[in-house]
Amino acid sequence: MTESSSSKLLNGDTCHRTANGKKAARNGFVKNHCLLQQQQQLQKYRRPKEKSIQSHHVSRNAALYNKPFVESFEETPLLVAVLTYMGYGILTIFGYLRDFLRDWKIEKCHVARERDEQKDFVPLYQDFENFYTRNLYMRIRDNWNRPICSVPGARMDLVERVTPDYNWTFEHTGRVIKDVINMGSYNYLGFAENTGTCAEESAEATLKYGVGVNSTRHEMGNLDKHEELENLVARFLGVEASMAFGMGFATNSMNIPALTGKGCLILSDELNHASLVLGARLSGSTIRVFKHNNMQSLEKLLRDAIVHGQPRTHRPWKKILIVVEGIYSMEGSIVRLPEVIALKKKYKAYLYLDEAHSIGALGPRGRGVVDYFGLDPRDVDIMMGTFTKSFGAAGGYIGGKKELIEYLRSHSHSAVYAASMSPPVAQQIIASMKCIMGEDGTSLGRDRLRQLSENTTYFRRRLQELGFIIYGNEDSPVVPLMLYMPAKIGAFGREMLKRNIGTVVVGFPATPIIESRARFCVSAAHTREMLDTALHAISEVGDLLQLKYSRHGGQEASSFLESQD
Repeated sequence: MTESSSSKLLNGDTCHRTANGKKAARNGFVKNHCLLQQQQQLQKYRRPKEKSIQSHHVSRNAALYNKPFVESFEETPLLVAVLTYMGYGILTIFGYLRDFLRDWKIEKCHVARERDEQKDFVPLYQDFENFYTRNLYMRIRDNWNRPICSVPGARMDLVERVTPDYNWTFEHTGRVIKDVINMGSYNYLGFAENTGTCAEESAEATLKYGVGVNSTRHEMGNLDKHEELENLVARFLGVEASMAFGMGFATNSMNIPALTGKGCLILSDELNHASLVLGARLSGSTIRVFKHNNMQSLEKLLRDAIVHGQPRTHRPWKKILIVVEGIYSMEGSIVRLPEVIALKKKYKAYLYLDEAHSIGALGPRGRGVVDYFGLDPRDVDIMMGTFTKSFGAAGGYIGGKKELIEYLRSHSHSAVYAASMSPPVAQQIIASMKCIMGEDGTSLGRDRLRQLSENTTYFRRRLQELGFIIYGNEDSPVVPLMLYMPAKIGAFGREMLKRNIGTVVVGFPATPIIESRARFCVSAAHTREMLDTALHAISEVGDLLQLKYSRHGGQEASSFLESQD
């Protein structure tokens, strides 16, 4: 995953010493990507003597981009990495000690275990494999699954709970924590609301159609609302036809097996979502993984697949399917779609694009990463996305050529065996999508797209100025803030909630072991006052937990905090 200095020179990624008083990372370098400034960067390039920093990205053709493409992934400071490994090591040692005490009945064991008469059976609960859950996750379990008792909009209400046994069980106190600023939900355009046109139209659809359909689309569950939705989605995406499904996860996991099978090759980004990974495995296809957003790695796999064919027989692959996401929800990075499409055309492969997080959140018209780069939707063979983020609803879609959609109607398990989408959910999607497209007769959709872009730029810039290490593309509303150490995962979530800020914290195994993080999701519903309140709290907690690891931030932190006070 680490590229040599010569590779960086050839591909336009630069490692440069900082200037103007900015502090560099532990190895003295800060990484920056900007494709349209490639020539200027190459002129300034000086080969460093030190080891090059970690690079996830390789840009091969800046001419494919019509706008700057800027992403930053600052290297983990060496001391922080060492202390993080030590922290996990200490937790593991104490975990084994506690398991020893549980085996000897010295400490009470709360986990599910086989009965004594089942000891000779194959383990049902995989006791050893649950080591991480018992001894590491359980320590910080109070940061997840918090009950919400309001609309999860820009602000929300949480049910207070306490634990009498160190997070094994929880009890509700009866108290409600009011007006918590929601920085964790995927409510990118602010359509998670119980007032307004969308909510009213959904309520009318409930009165007319009911809540459930009680049948599949093939039988008695095909409503006029479903066909209206699919026609609207096709127009929104700029494709010939589309198909809607009741569950976003199943849209991937059940449709990929319908598209590929034995004798086919799937080339998957290493950071693809679990639904894509599951779908690829269920298909029975051969799976090969390329480095995240690394076009050299992808092209090497494509070239090898063409040259060598299938293992043992060396016959040509029946299909080669490239599977990528629009926005990667843990990294905040955006797929290098122009380069992926160029490689797909060059090697005659198919492209499956998952726009779960990018649809509605990217592009001048809110139509995803294809719109963001100004590309032709016809260059993407299978366009997939979900309605659970930007549209404030549920379910997913597949868009593409009419022949593709007709094939999936009779071969997709999600279409043949799953119940139809709930009518009020379908109406919520229709109303919010028309709002984004401007077909509701207002400028509300356009205003929300603009507000989301402004909020994203402001929030990311302020976090960098405060001295935090954040990952991802400058236009991505998904903002990972690096925590690193395991003890700081739980502490950050708890301290933020004390300040009435709801956040999502993520750690191993969902991320690399030394890259635990807090993930913020910016929304168009956030006001500047809300963002400033959240930033003030983040800065306070960052000082308390010593999270300001960046070597090139913090220049304006004091003035910002003084203005907030």
